[in-house]
Amino acid sequence: MTAIQDKSDIVRTERGLTINGTRITLYDLMDYIHAGYPVKLIRNYFFYITDQQFNAAIAYIENHREQVDLEYQQVLQEAAINRYYWEGVNKERFAQATNRTPRPENKKAWEKLQSWKARLATEA
Repeated sequence: MTAIQDKSDIVRTERGLTINGTRITLYDLMDYIHAGYPVKLIRNYFFYITDQQFNAAIAYIENHREQVDLEYQQVLQEAAINRYYWEGVNKERFAQATNRTPRPENKKAWEKLQSWKARLATEA
């Protein structure tokens, strides 16, 4: 880890710009900030970080807006590429899974599950 600024409140790790002592990246915070979540909810419910850690992250984002936005866009792009890849891989697996028949010892549980699914579909 190398210190960036603010006396190592924010550090650069293999995951990117991170709040020191946590695995929380600034990009994680930015997802919730861009989604419009209140600060208290972000700080206390999603990440359990202190006021000092949160304020240091926000100050760093504001002081280095251009750099952080550029890196954030790269993170979003990489995430989209990964999502596209794994959706393709899992699409085949899901197709195979839906064509399977239950094992004889699981037949009763499978029938019960199918009846629940049917009931939920009619209620929705």
